[in-house]
Amino acid sequence: MPDAEGADTRTRSPAHAALGFLALSVLAAATAASAAAQTTAAPTFHIVATTSDLASLARSVAGDLAQVDGIVPPGADPEAFEPRPSDLAKLKGASVIVRVGLGYDHWLDRLLSMHGDASVNRGGTGYVDASVAIPLLEVKGRTLDPANQDGHAHGLANPHYWLDPGNAELITGGIAEAMIRVDSPTTRKVIANRAEFLDRLKVRLAQWEGRLRPHRGAPLLAYHNTWPYFARRFRLDIVDVIESKEGVSPSPARLAKLAGLIRERRIRVILHEPFAPEEASLLLARRTGATVLKLAPSVGSLPDAADYVSLLDYNVAALARALSPAPD
Repeated sequence: MPDAEGADTRTRSPAHAALGFLALSVLAAATAASAAAQTTAAPTFHIVATTSDLASLARSVAGDLAQVDGIVPPGADPEAFEPRPSDLAKLKGASVIVRVGLGYDHWLDRLLSMHGDASVNRGGTGYVDASVAIPLLEVKGRTLDPANQDGHAHGLANPHYWLDPGNAELITGGIAEAMIRVDSPTTRKVIANRAEFLDRLKVRLAQWEGRLRPHRGAPLLAYHNTWPYFARRFRLDIVDVIESKEGVSPSPARLAKLAGLIRERRIRVILHEPFAPEEASLLLARRTGATVLKLAPSVGSLPDAADYVSLLDYNVAALARALSPAPD
């Protein structure tokens, strides 16, 4: 008879041993698969973009291959941004750096000089100026000297080119090329991510164009010169801007002239940025009956503009509503 501990010490049958080995094998395989999945999901890249718009587009290309960080906080005015010492730390370990260019984020040159990594500086494998190949508007015939920058954010041309969704193909193409240069084994995944995003964007673009098609040629007034690319894409007419010189409030004489223009052209909507001073726009609205409409110039500048696609979703829907005839 077995002793008191016989139930614990007696020899198990071959069938029991086989079942135990199988259970251990299954557990080991599951653990290995979990570890492999975690390794696969670990980001290969660290991408830093100067703005929330470029960061959102970079995430669309990178997917789970990269950690993507922005420098200008969402909701802040990028044209009034001044980097802090803590922003230099954001560049640490960056494989790819993406900028708007055209003088818009001229402060990045100082950070890159202090950072000292040639691979993400001008000409480096991980450096992306997203304005390259963009069909620019309001081009100025001068060069930009990063060491002698006057701080004006529209240095070489109008820099708000991301607000034309058609330009997303060129922007994401530059980001994808840099990622592939830095780490060629990711080529297939990067290309697939970008293609999936562009397919989705193509569908949305057709919807956006359909939503604004009834309002083609509609005259608009803008507070700041943010919207020419958006207007070109959707065939809108930005008649004038309130802020004729950046950061300078309009004079009473200019406001009187703009009020006359609104009446003459029957302008119904004044486009306004969330972080711009409201006094002039509201004054013109009271004098003329026009509507002040806040649109999102960048990702995160309004709550409904959480990423690149929702930014355009919001702007198109809000503008279409504002331009539609009032219900009887």
